Amino acid sequence: MTLALPPAEELTVAGRRMRCRIGGHGTPVVLLHGIGRTLEDFAAVHAGLARDHRVLSVDLPGHGGSAPLDDPHTLPALAAAVAGFLDAAGVTGPAHLVGNSMGGAVAMRLAADAPERAASLVLVNSAGFGKEVTAALRLLAVRPLARLLLLRPHPAIARRSERAIFHDPAYVTEARIATALAAARQPHAARVMLELVRSLGTWRGVRPEWRAELLDAVAALDLPTLVVWGDRDLILPAAHLSFARSRLPTAQGHLFRDTGHMPQIERAAEFEGLVRRFWSPSGAATPA
Repeated sequence: MTLALPPAEELTVAGRRMRCRIGGHGTPVVLLHGIGRTLEDFAAVHAGLARDHRVLSVDLPGHGGSAPLDDPHTLPALAAAVAGFLDAAGVTGPAHLVGNSMGGAVAMRLAADAPERAASLVLVNSAGFGKEVTAALRLLAVRPLARLLLLRPHPAIARRSERAIFHDPAYVTEARIATALAAARQPHAARVMLELVRSLGTWRGVRPEWRAELLDAVAALDLPTLVVWGDRDLILPAAHLSFARSRLPTAQGHLFRDTGHMPQIERAAEFEGLVRRFWSPSGAATPA
């Protein structure tokens, strides 16, 4: 049986619009998407998790239907905005923080800055564990190229980007391409993307300074943590999973076979089962 998704809605956070989807009852689960993406990246698992959790998906500031910030968009700024969103949604206690790609780094930053808000971390092909990143993002750190690539979003570019995300081309649907193109055509989208790309990396790759500081802070929390990856990820390579487990030695890890950058879509049922086992009283993500 296909479970119905709750409709998207808007909350006002610090005077700004934040688009979100909230449904279910129980322990809160917060779903955070990656750079240039939207809450639709978690649609496949939102309804299933909402059967026994209060699930909150949100468009990060300057993404999708959420208004941009006045100040530069950085990891700390995005994490602070998520904290404000949770307050507006009435979530004041700890929540399971689930982040894909840059959303994983936002989840870690939120946990480090406000440990009382984090019950656990689920990091899905997360930024923060290595220098290597797709050339498409590295090129955005070069100002002239970035201007050419971002100011006039084109359907062919959106299609190519979606194709890089998924191992199985069947997931590159017209609906996903249209969603990506609409997000890229927001009047503030280029500014937000450039601010984030330049704060997180250079044309050489992801900056080591913020990664080292953030991982030290997260390791000190000793939070229950699950790190998952797709072995065919073309955005952030699966080799980062090994580094993640070395930097967070108590974390559990799981590698999805024949899967790209978004296991929560390509392996939705397996992903849901994995995180449910991780959140269970035994805390074991994989069967005995």
